[in-house]
Amino acid sequence: MSNKSLKDLAEKMRDIDIAMLLTHAEGGTIAGRPMSNNGEVDYDGDSYYFTWEQAKMVSDIEADPKVSLAFQGEKTFAVAVEGVAKLVRDKAQFAEHWTPDLDKWFDDGIDTEGVVMIHVHASRVHYWDGEDQGEVSMTA
Repeated sequence: MSNKSLKDLAEKMRDIDIAMLLTHAEGGTIAGRPMSNNGEVDYDGDSYYFTWEQAKMVSDIEADPKVSLAFQGEKTFAVAVEGVAKLVRDKAQFAEHWTPDLDKWFDDGIDTEGVVMIHVHASRVHYWDGEDQGEVSMTA
């Protein structure tokens, strides 16, 4: 078992654009969908994703905020995150995490009607890098 730090993982995660966001759906099922990190994010245990208010994942999170994120990097590098999601509807907070790439999805930027931001705060981060693996415990 390795002892990589969150900073070590963040360096390897920097170029991973897509994460799978998994929520608890109706009837005890698990629902997953790809979400963009919008490129070159320095991972610190918090992730931010933009979506539409009417998206199924929003109602899933309202019902049960416990979520997972899965990241797949180059070769055999992978990261699994367990955390709690919070729905953010504040435009000032949108602006802190907005990137120009989002404009192709949301025509009016942070003023787009019906946009919501999902903030995932990690409680556990497990990684695999070839035969090297470990876990970073996140404290509140």
